[in-house]
Amino acid sequence: MKIAISGKGGVGKTTLAALLIKYYSDQGKKVLAVDADPDANLAMALGIPDPQSIVPLCQMKELVAERTDSQPGKMGGFFKLNPKVDDIPEKYSRQLDGIKLIVMGGVKTGGSGCICPESVLLRTLVTHLVLLRDEVVIMDMEAGIEHLGRATARGVDKLIVVVEPGRRSVETALHVQKLAADLGLHKVAVVANKVRQPQDLEFIREHLKGLPLLGYIPYDEKIIDADLKSRPPYEINPELMD
Repeated sequence: MKIAISGKGGVGKTTLAALLIKYYSDQGKKVLAVDADPDANLAMALGIPDPQSIVPLCQMKELVAERTDSQPGKMGGFFKLNPKVDDIPEKYSRQLDGIKLIVMGGVKTGGSGCICPESVLLRTLVTHLVLLRDEVVIMDMEAGIEHLGRATARGVDKLIVVVEPGRRSVETALHVQKLAADLGLHKVAVVANKVRQPQDLEFIREHLKGLPLLGYIPYDEKIIDADLKSRPPYEINPELMD
């Protein structure tokens, strides 16, 4: 099972990712969690100790240089477009209760179409994780799906867009759907979050008629409390796992 999770910032992507990771782990599955959001906080949501000490892969300059045959800090030049990545999940992940976590980080490009050794390494890694790994892979992504390529998209079992009741969140979901369609990924669905009343679900259904609604997470002060206390949401509110 390979699941990518996207949506507007702040809608609860990381909360849903943590719940799915915990669910599959409790089912006895091998789970690889991937934080592909530049605003990385999946480690905290999973209760991994000292999450601030985790260095994202894109900031490991020596690793990037070694795998891509590039020179750290130097723009331009030639570098490998197919770096070795198959050992990265074991060597560079944090582990807790059988869950492996990789923090990828974000890559700032210099313009449209620009590529750099860091982006090549991350995209190659995502391709490996989606197409060649035999465990459950849950990817917490940014509002777009920049880490996915056309070949990788075909290996994703489901792209879940987390949506809260609101027009900006809905617009982001439609944008993600278009990006996915451009890559040939049509297995897109929605999970609603921060739902307070039935009208919230009706709003989402009305504005996202082309996307299946898998379910919803009710608005819950305990989830906010978990974030403030840097604890997993399912520890503060075990009912979320029901």
